[in-house]
Amino acid sequence: MIASLPGVDLFYTDSGGDGAPLVLLHANTGNADSWAHQFGPFAEAGYRVIAFDRRGWARSVPRPDTGPQPGCIAEDLDALATHLALPRFHLLGVAGGGFAALDYAAWRGDRLRSLIVGASYGQFIDPAITEPYSRIATPAFKALPSEMRELGPSYRGFEPAGLARWIEIDRHAMRADGVAQPLRTPNSFAKVAAIGVPALVIAGGADLYAPPRLMQLWASNLRRHEFQVIAEAGHAINWEAPAAFNAMVLDFLARATATSPAGT
Repeated sequence: MIASLPGVDLFYTDSGGDGAPLVLLHANTGNADSWAHQFGPFAEAGYRVIAFDRRGWARSVPRPDTGPQPGCIAEDLDALATHLALPRFHLLGVAGGGFAALDYAAWRGDRLRSLIVGASYGQFIDPAITEPYSRIATPAFKALPSEMRELGPSYRGFEPAGLARWIEIDRHAMRADGVAQPLRTPNSFAKVAAIGVPALVIAGGADLYAPPRLMQLWASNLRRHEFQVIAEAGHAINWEAPAAFNAMVLDFLARATATSPAGT
């Protein structure tokens, strides 16, 4: 489906139904197809699952004639939520999608029921994050093929079909006319400390970008959060370890849905 929003014809998928909405934000190396292992199980669990290609990724076409470019993910998400007339919803972002999920939650927490962030250093500007991250994501590291940086060694070694499909999605992620969108405002410890909704943070034990220790630093600034680790998962945590990832998310969502009213 396509939503014609300010500045973009945004491609999205929507499971429909009357369940609590759950919006999924993909990584920089992916698109809505990256949620192939989550979309069905989450919908079967009773949620209305919505995933979209970010502006300039895959099937979401920038439209300079309808709005300024490149826009930001949080504002595109907000426009989509309004377009779909969503009540308060759950928001899940991984990796670069986690940056945007934090950005949105700090801005429009009134529209959320809960927040989930997986495998993300959060693009925080605080020295407590930027200094160790500079030694993690060195120029030599960034020069490696994306599958070497983003997928854990166990997955690369033992899941050849999944590896090939992940590479295919990655190679067709950003469009030729796509431009990376900035955050609405820089992520900082002080900014996310204002997020009031319950949050779940999931780290991958084999994540070369955002190891658990780094994620714990920023997650500790959230008011209400749970922290989980999937031992052998790398940066593409939802793709590599869908059974464990989905179980953690669904357990958290069941509790968050029960305690957080839907609103309008």
